Amino acid sequence: MIFAIEEINNSPELLPGITLGYQIYDSCASVPGTIKVAFQLTNGLDVVFHPSDNCSQSGMVLAIIGDSGSTLSISISRLVGPFNIPQVSYYSTCECLSDKQQYPSFFRTIPSDRFQADALAKLVKHFGWTWIGAVRSDSDYGNNGMASFLDAARKEGICVEYSESFYRAHPRSRVRRVADVIRRFLHYINKLDTN
Repeated sequence: MIFAIEEINNSPELLPGITLGYQIYDSCASVPGTIKVAFQLTNGLDVVFHPSDNCSQSGMVLAIIGDSGSTLSISISRLVGPFNIPQVSYYSTCECLSDKQQYPSFFRTIPSDRFQADALAKLVKHFGWTWIGAVRSDSDYGNNGMASFLDAARKEGICVEYSESFYRAHPRSRVRRVADVIRRFLHYINKLDTN
């Protein structure tokens, strides 16, 4: 990003008379950290984004680039969307972010998970699997991605026996419960294969 901005600022042809500034934050893949940064940006706690000798005004946020994760981008977009501050993510793929009613100023440079969900359902069908189980992350990204996959699987005639979720911060008992669901399903499948 720094390289691209410096190239633009140093080129007399690209944006003549305009100097772009920036401030880089690390959300540390944390929703609270992401929200804190979004508030800092929208409240203008940073007086100037990229000071220079010919800059005659304080910096103001014209756009936000990021975050990389869908859950983090959702958090930012919910805060900055009502202020029509554009947000462009280079890695957030959750199909839910395509909903312009909820995320009016969110844009991305990568396709949404709808394409991944459709491709995964076609792959499952290609291998002749008509009855499967699914596990996902219990997050905005995982839950919305699974909803897209379940819709695509249904359209392909695939039966999804279970769709279980867990998150890395969940207690071990929750992970064990998901593992037990998978074991029971596999045990049942093995029984069918032997009959």
